[in-house]
Amino acid sequence: MTESTSAPPPAAPRPIRFAASLIVLRNGPAGLEVLMLRRAEKEADQNSGASVFPGGGVDPHDRLLHGHCGSVTDLAASRTLELPSGGLDFYIAAIRECFEEAGLLFARTDDGRAVALDTLAEAEVAALRARAEAGGAEAWLQLCAERGWQFDAERLAYFAHWLTPPGMPRRFDTRFFVALAPPSQTARPDGRETVEHQWLRPADAVAPERGLRLMNVTRRVLLQLAAFDSAEDCLAHARALSRIPLVMPRLASGPAGRLPVNPDEPAYAEIGRIDPEGAGHGRYELGHGLAMAMSPRIVRLTARHAGVLRNSYFVGHAAGGWALIDPAVEDEGDLEWLRASAPGPVRWIVSTRLQMQRPLALQRAQALWPEAEAPWAERSALAGVGLQWVEAGDPQSRWLLLEEERTLFTGDFEPPAGFGDSRIDWFAPAQGFLRRR
Repeated sequence: MTESTSAPPPAAPRPIRFAASLIVLRNGPAGLEVLMLRRAEKEADQNSGASVFPGGGVDPHDRLLHGHCGSVTDLAASRTLELPSGGLDFYIAAIRECFEEAGLLFARTDDGRAVALDTLAEAEVAALRARAEAGGAEAWLQLCAERGWQFDAERLAYFAHWLTPPGMPRRFDTRFFVALAPPSQTARPDGRETVEHQWLRPADAVAPERGLRLMNVTRRVLLQLAAFDSAEDCLAHARALSRIPLVMPRLASGPAGRLPVNPDEPAYAEIGRIDPEGAGHGRYELGHGLAMAMSPRIVRLTARHAGVLRNSYFVGHAAGGWALIDPAVEDEGDLEWLRASAPGPVRWIVSTRLQMQRPLALQRAQALWPEAEAPWAERSALAGVGLQWVEAGDPQSRWLLLEEERTLFTGDFEPPAGFGDSRIDWFAPAQGFLRRR
């Protein structure tokens, strides 16, 4: 039944690219709709075939266009994005990429009128898009001069900030903006990067029956958008936000393979502790027969006991022996797994319950290690690993603190809200993942 995980050596950090995405909104017959583009199928593209919002990388030359953004200055944009400088680059990248990928241009003429691309011939618009994409900032400077265009950055409202998880082949620090669809313009994929477009209600876009391939960030943003009845409501909400937090998922493994875990999910904090570089040895779901190294001093065992997944912990040090906390073994078949999972000699077997509720499990564990002591005095030192009893709020419980890792083994008792022991950063419970205090 043994399933174990161990930490591979950390990989070299991957470079992070800056990117911007523009979520284009409109009102449809049933309320808010959002523009979705389907990316072309490409080898070695982690987002191949995915349905996405228009967007792409920030170009270092985008700063050359700062003077063509109307009344929006880099100082104001940087303040909004909480950057020391260069904030306007993200607005420019979002507008530029939206035109190149979706054929929608957020721009005004010198006399203040919104650019109406539908008044131009389709071939002329296609030529403008091709010229802009091929020529970069220099081409945009020429187009702005020839056409009298100014990027309409005022139409964009900052909405979300996401960072690709560590461990992904490519990582992007992406700012998401929302804006109402420009009038007198028709969305058209470019046929190269994007091959299809749809206007969808956010709830319909995430519905399984729709069958869209959605990246984690796209799905989560769509779920946010689904809360709004109209495009105007969403835009007003975005403009009222005082601060946009950075959201960085983490990668973990489990029954469905390697998946991103978001900050509001139970496993997130633990994954950040044991696998900050995204090697994939963290877990988003625990299962029967799982042995996981939480650190060089902690090994967690998860097994089914009385129909419930429960955690036991080996805590100690290779040179000084180990303590087994709250053994949970249901039958004889689990004993060999328990023995095989021990990282070293077991010298103590203890419970966080003063009156052991699983005496048979304790007896079976003691039979495996007859020389082990059970429960010890107020304090034990395990070859440099200090475990200390801590009084709990439950008279039938006592907690164990591993001082070096500021981790408290709480058993079944849920620490009260506002628990404030300054020695403790982490809770290790009898069920579920490690949690921050």
